[in-house]
Amino acid sequence: MQLFDWMRRGVAALGLAAIAGSSPAAAATAQAKPALWRISDADTTVYLFGTVHMLPENYAWRTNKLDKALAKSDGLVVETLIDDKNPLSIATDLAQLGYRDGLVPILDRVAPAKRADLAAVIARSHLPLASFNRMETWAAAFTLLGMQFQSLGLKGVDGVETSLRATFASAGKPIGQLETNREQLGFFDQLPETAQRALLEGSIDTPNAMRAEFDAMLSAWTRGDINAIAKAFSAELRDSPELRDALLARRNANWAGWVERRMTQPGSVMVAVGAGHLAGDGSVQDMLKRRGYRITRVQ
Repeated sequence: MQLFDWMRRGVAALGLAAIAGSSPAAAATAQAKPALWRISDADTTVYLFGTVHMLPENYAWRTNKLDKALAKSDGLVVETLIDDKNPLSIATDLAQLGYRDGLVPILDRVAPAKRADLAAVIARSHLPLASFNRMETWAAAFTLLGMQFQSLGLKGVDGVETSLRATFASAGKPIGQLETNREQLGFFDQLPETAQRALLEGSIDTPNAMRAEFDAMLSAWTRGDINAIAKAFSAELRDSPELRDALLARRNANWAGWVERRMTQPGSVMVAVGAGHLAGDGSVQDMLKRRGYRITRVQ
């Protein structure tokens, strides 16, 4: 697997990843209404759309209301832009942040009861154990998550951001990012080792467990069930406040600040970020409401 391919899959951990159930495409066609919000004043409109970074092939999620909002938007802003035509850039960032010598052997970074499971997952990756021993713990977790997602049929090329970028690019509209690739990787690189090890242990769940968990998330996203998304995301991060702070609190605050600054400029823009960032207490909308902004749910 090329480095930028697994990285694209790994970035799903920053938001809300999802995988296919038994017949997801048919279900989505019948009831798709992922949540969409609008913040507006006399001359500015910012749409907030919660995304799933990776989807099963042919998963139906576009709606008339969303398409109208996309048509009205002058540009698109996503979490980060991964340039598939220039994989060397993100490969360089990963090499600088995610690898070093002298680390604790990878199997010793999880609880003794989980070491056999971790060894089995690493064996299925077809990468040498020595390579994992040189990886920072968060980088090892991303590598294994990418493998797990791939084995369950989850594809970045079918994700929401990929589709939205194609729509805006074909219309000749600008596409921007809230964070650079290096900044996103940096959030994990700066985590305490205990939090990184929690992420690593979470990456070795059985395929059936991952399928059930992500099927539930995908169903909630498709229905626009924000409460269910918030509950699922909270459950994932409950035991690691450091990971919650890195994944949600600091980034949501940064993005709320971006939206507030954007509201001083005329025009309209679609902001598409992982659905977990737009659900529950401490969401981007929650922070904006505290600053006095009125948020309208469009879908």
